[in-house]
Amino acid sequence: MAAWWLPIVAISIATMLAIFGDTGRAWLSYDRPAIVAGELWRLLSGHFVHLGASHLALNAAALLLIWYLIFASFSRVQWLFVVLVVIVGIDFGLWFLEPQLLWYVGLSGVLHGLLAAGIVGGLRTGRIDLWVLGVALLAKLGYEQLIGPLPGSEQSTGGMVIVAAHAYGAFAGVVAGGLVTIRARRQASI
Repeated sequence: MAAWWLPIVAISIATMLAIFGDTGRAWLSYDRPAIVAGELWRLLSGHFVHLGASHLALNAAALLLIWYLIFASFSRVQWLFVVLVVIVGIDFGLWFLEPQLLWYVGLSGVLHGLLAAGIVGGLRTGRIDLWVLGVALLAKLGYEQLIGPLPGSEQSTGGMVIVAAHAYGAFAGVVAGGLVTIRARRQASI
């Protein structure tokens, strides 16, 4: 059970925040004008609030599945580093590369980052399923960047899907996974 600490904590936080409904979402979402006004907590909390119960349930289910597939790639401390890099990467991308985006909520960008990092970290094990996952992730991201959200995704989440957050999360995940892997290799060779 100790290996499941990250999804349990993330889902618990998101579920507790969901109790506050629209009011909590309005106070905690990534909201560019509010962040400019000094509400910096939104850079973190926006990833944990959702559009509604179906959005939260989909993100929670995806997190559990992703975690099952890739959790063995890193240690607890390494995963904490990955999560922080991914959140900062998404926020950086949204802030500097998507200035027209005023509002964002949800874990989906973080999920893409965790998956990308886990794939990068696990490739050294030779698991063929991680290669397949990597190709699938690249195909999904390519589709989203060229065509838009996957069919049905906006209907199932109850709102607009910010595909840029997926791309920034995945990119930050690759960077974080690569950094952790390189550091682990250096420490192993010492």
